[in-house]
Amino acid sequence: MRLLVVGKLNGQLSVAVKMAMNTGAKVSHVETAEAATHALRAGQGADLLMVEYTLDIAGLIAANESERIRVPVVACGVDADPMRAAAAIKAGAKEFIPLPPDAELIAAVLAAVTDDNRPMIVRDPAMENVLRLADQVAPSEASILITGESGSGKEVMARYVHAKSRRAKAPFISVNCAAIPENLLESELFGHEKGAFTGAVARRVGKFEEANGGTLLLDEISEMDARLQAKLLRAIQEREIDRVGGSKPVKVDIRILATSNRDLTQAVKDGTFREDLLYRLNVVNLRLPPLRERPGDVITLCEHFVKKYSAANGLPEKPISAEAKRRLIAHRWPGNVRELENAMHRAVLLSPGAEIEEFAIRLPDGQPLAPAPDVAVARGAQMAADAVSRTFVGSTVAEVEQQLIIDTLEHCLGNRTHAANILGISIRTLRNKLKEYSDAGVSVPPPQGGVAAA
Repeated sequence: MRLLVVGKLNGQLSVAVKMAMNTGAKVSHVETAEAATHALRAGQGADLLMVEYTLDIAGLIAANESERIRVPVVACGVDADPMRAAAAIKAGAKEFIPLPPDAELIAAVLAAVTDDNRPMIVRDPAMENVLRLADQVAPSEASILITGESGSGKEVMARYVHAKSRRAKAPFISVNCAAIPENLLESELFGHEKGAFTGAVARRVGKFEEANGGTLLLDEISEMDARLQAKLLRAIQEREIDRVGGSKPVKVDIRILATSNRDLTQAVKDGTFREDLLYRLNVVNLRLPPLRERPGDVITLCEHFVKKYSAANGLPEKPISAEAKRRLIAHRWPGNVRELENAMHRAVLLSPGAEIEEFAIRLPDGQPLAPAPDVAVARGAQMAADAVSRTFVGSTVAEVEQQLIIDTLEHCLGNRTHAANILGISIRTLRNKLKEYSDAGVSVPPPQGGVAAA
């Protein structure tokens, strides 16, 4: 992590800096808010600003925002009264660190604010295969395209590749191509000269130059417009960039990683992505399977998130109950690891007992996870579905779908939740289908033998 300290480096602030360095942070220093913005504009990258609370924190954040520089701020101060600390937070600081400092507090705040502690957690064979390929290609200089659904961990994999590369001690810079307006992305990537356009009050170094010597991650590369794709292709080929409004090219030495949750081959066919750029980026492809295809990772990830958010909230770490584990594994997690992380964060906060019970693990809409289907019932339903599927030649798709849903529901004794899990559809979709069938006069199996419809 790159830490820029803003303020007079003496006394307790100096001690805090040494503690931050002991956590592995790379620390640089300026004395004023104006110097901080100038340093960031000039390409001195930072993942976090630690600022004396007596400085104009609101002004610093506003000046950075005007340059589209978004770096989180933590305030710090000696013998600060609560009102001054609260004012620093109100001004935009993410946290306040009282001085004299506590080593554990500094480490916890730095980790929480920057969210830099995102290790690769792999147990499932499907992900182990991907990780072996990543280990093999990480030391090379090859461009890598990391693909997978949203929330599957593409940026975590990119950081892992960087950490395993020969550039590990150099900067890792990430640019979200989908989050920056099209008319600003060129300046963000390549920088600009003073006066290049309205609002360009000084030279601004772009992400290519900031990443010089290290790795540049182009996150969601598919969202880049065609004109900028051409300029990016030239930068990759020639290893030089042109600042907006610049008069001469600037040499850069970087490795390119890119991510996409879209099928770029299809985007090429659709004419929205350049084929030659895809070839340049996709020297090696790391496809991350969605969480539903790597069930062996689910509980290990859950235990990691429980540990992380218990520590962050000052709560005791609790084990996950057996029933909660069954439900966690059975759920399809359409939002992948990101959804799982949020669910476990909520569970840590909502668990009153000695264990994290199933009722504490809730989906974004507040609903608890559905019960895991009984293994015997699920196996019987699957066998029945396989058997009847062989008789569907000559039927329409709608007829096949209806018969499969009805047969599966019968073998689940009418349990809607179990049937939805086996069919791989949401409970809402299943209920809508059943209503459609009932309205058409089709007999729909009711719950039987006291089994809840769910």
